[in-house]
This record gives sequence, structure tokens and C-alpha cells, in this order.
Amino acid sequence: MKKWLIPVAVIAVLGIIIYSLTIGFNNTAVAKQEEARLAWSNVESSYQRRNDLITNLVKTVQGAADFERGTLTDVIEARSRATSVSIDPANMTPQQMEQFQQAQGEVSGALSRLLVTVERYPELRATQNFQQLQSQLEGTENRINVTRDRYNAAVTDYNTYIRTFPNKVFAGWFGFDPMVRYEADAGSERAPDVDFNF
Repeated sequence: MKKWLIPVAVIAVLGIIIYSLTIGFNNTAVAKQEEARLAWSNVESSYQRRNDLITNLVKTVQGAADFERGTLTDVIEARSRATSVSIDPANMTPQQMEQFQQAQGEVSGALSRLLVTVERYPELRATQNFQQLQSQLEGTENRINVTRDRYNAAVTDYNTYIRTFPNKVFAGWFGFDPMVRYEADAGSERAPDVDFNF
């Protein structure tokens, strides 16, 4: 056997190994990235469901003639701001995520104030339509939490995959950047004060 064939064979084998590794990395990274993007779409879908329910809730509450208009206005405005914030999961930045979370937090706060205010209107609370909407909103809040958790799990899986060696090298070559996680709202680590004195 000719001596020059040995280095050529070694180079060819190394080339095939590197090619297989890079193709395997790229395909797996794309799949994990798409799973994380799908999970983000599910988060947005859950928030959209909440926004749709808020529209129906506001219409139901508006039927109470003497209901506080300022509370309804706050909910409508917060919902409008939240729906105007959109994020492309392929190019998500921490600042965009913070803006999205802040807008959704405003909706949650306004909605909570609305539901507390409704407590003063027993005839409104007693309507079947309002009770159904309130129940659906509670279920939707649970869905939102589940989809955020699933999104974070998918992002963690993707980020771990692209940040471990030797995948980190390939991630740099192919332009796979870490994705942003959904984080808890500021101050949520503190338990809320509960006052039972009325």
C-alpha cells in the first residue's frame, strides 16, 4: 500500500466525522429551537385567550349602569397596550421580554382591580354570564402559567444543548444564540400582605 494513502484516508475519515457531528448538531439545534419557538407561540396564544375573555368580561360588566367606569377604562387600556406588544421569538431580546412581561402584568393588575370592584355588585356577580367568564379567566391564568413553564423548559433544553462543548463551537459557527427565558415579575418573590380587617 502506498504511504500517501494513509494521510488521505485519515483526513477523509476525520472529514466524515466532523461532517456528521456538524450535521447532527445543526439538525438537533434547529429542532430544539423550533420547540422553544412553538412553546413561545403557546404562551402568546394563552395571553390572547385571556385578552379575548377580557373583552367579553368588560362588555358584561358595562351592563351594570352604575359600575365604576375608571376601573373598566384601566382594563381596556391595559389590554390595548398588551396586545400592541409583539415579540418575534427568533430575535427575542431581554428588553423585549421585559416589555412584554410588563404589559401583561398591567393587564393582570387591572383585571384584579376589576374583579375586586365587582365584589361590591352582587347582582352582577350573580349573573351566569359573569360567573362563566370569571371561571374561564381563572382557567386561562392557569394555562398561562403552564405554557410559560413549558416555554422555559424548552428554552433551557435548547440553551443547554448549544452551550455545552463541543456544541458551543458549532453554535458559534452556525449562529445559534441563547434564547431568553420568561422570568417572574419583579417583587413576586415576596408574599403579598393579606389584611382581613374590613
